[in-house]
Amino acid sequence: MSKLDNPILMAVIGAAQGLRGEVRVKSFTEDMLGLADYGFLYSVDGRKFEILEIRDGKTVAIVRFRGINDRNAAEALNGLELFVDRDALPDDDLDDDEFYYADLEGLDVYDAENNHYGAVTAVYDFGAGDLLELKGPGKRPVLIPFTEAAVLEIDLEGGRLLVDPIAAGLKDDGEPDPYGAGGGTPRPNGQR
Repeated sequence: MSKLDNPILMAVIGAAQGLRGEVRVKSFTEDMLGLADYGFLYSVDGRKFEILEIRDGKTVAIVRFRGINDRNAAEALNGLELFVDRDALPDDDLDDDEFYYADLEGLDVYDAENNHYGAVTAVYDFGAGDLLELKGPGKRPVLIPFTEAAVLEIDLEGGRLLVDPIAAGLKDDGEPDPYGAGGGTPRPNGQR
């Protein structure tokens, strides 16, 4: 059993596929079959998984792991998350403006006036675009859009993220709310 220093989620095992121990795997790699290129994968509890076979299953990869030889063993893996250590990810393939989302976690968030908004604690994608979760001491977590308008600069070496607080939704733009929030004009039909 092995404990990773900086685990990066690479895949989640789904339902069993057939009788030989194969499983359906949702891969978070750019090429889902590229999951096999990372060597051993690890679960949170330290179990090590080696991919013996991998093939395209349309929306998922169909994988057979060493030691998983029947449907019962495959079914026991359903929902298991698989990780690699951050050091296993290639940095030399990245362009100057590319990075891994895992590298954003922990960056301190500032605006141009050096106001601190906390640190990035997670990156989410709920389907409508990526969101950064920020949390500061004594503050509730907030989500900001991970867009060019909201996030102006990423400085991985300096450990900072520069944001436009208005585009990120961290500050009000000063314009009155046309729907009456805060005492302005009420909405049609008296709705608030």
